[in-house]
Amino acid sequence: MSGHSKWATTKHKKAVIDSRRAKNFAKLIKGIEVAARSGGADISGNPTLFDAIAKAKKSSMPADNIERAVKRGAGLESGGADWQTIMYEGYGPNGVALLIECLSDNRNRAAGEVRVAVTRNGGSMADPGSVSYMFNRKGVVIVSKVDGVTEDSILEHVLDAGAEEVNDLGESFEIVSEPSDLVAVRTALQTAGIDYESADTSFLPSVSVPLDAEGATKVFALIDAIEELDDVQNVFGNFDVSDEVMASL
Repeated sequence: MSGHSKWATTKHKKAVIDSRRAKNFAKLIKGIEVAARSGGADISGNPTLFDAIAKAKKSSMPADNIERAVKRGAGLESGGADWQTIMYEGYGPNGVALLIECLSDNRNRAAGEVRVAVTRNGGSMADPGSVSYMFNRKGVVIVSKVDGVTEDSILEHVLDAGAEEVNDLGESFEIVSEPSDLVAVRTALQTAGIDYESADTSFLPSVSVPLDAEGATKVFALIDAIEELDDVQNVFGNFDVSDEVMASL
């Protein structure tokens, strides 16, 4: 189950330091706008906005950008788009199932661009419902491995908050919960003085497809092409890549 999360965490760290930062900022700003529009500009009463802002700060987004995004989303400043969440389903090489989450103000454009990116890179689109049943919506908190932070110390603080499991991703830990327990788990970590990288609702696969180096290269290339699209926020896949294969890539 942890294969996709491990890959996504590695990709996020890379995005923070390389040329993808501008595209990453654009996606984070959309997330902030949507959270502010649905729950208001006050982070004390809007945990989704709190987490979206925290993620933007972790990516070194300037405070001015964050503040303007909050105001646009909450309708306190003009310029906010009417972002709609759209989910597409598809298959990649080796039968890997994909969920593609978009935030777009143009459904037709998003559908066309996603279809082209998928079919040109060895994948195929799937009918609604044919892939999504293989995923469960979960709350996911990522905690970096630092001195004194162990699997046992995390479990001690988050079990009573609703955490279901803690997975070792190599350089970090993944804490999985029901989406409704995400805020409680994150708050328990904060109370314990344990810093976390991100807190999001995510789609985790119930069954994973193991990939060798060749398969992983093809799947990663496909997901990279999809994620390049401005309308795409997240891509979730049910693949698992071993540490050895990851290191070889």
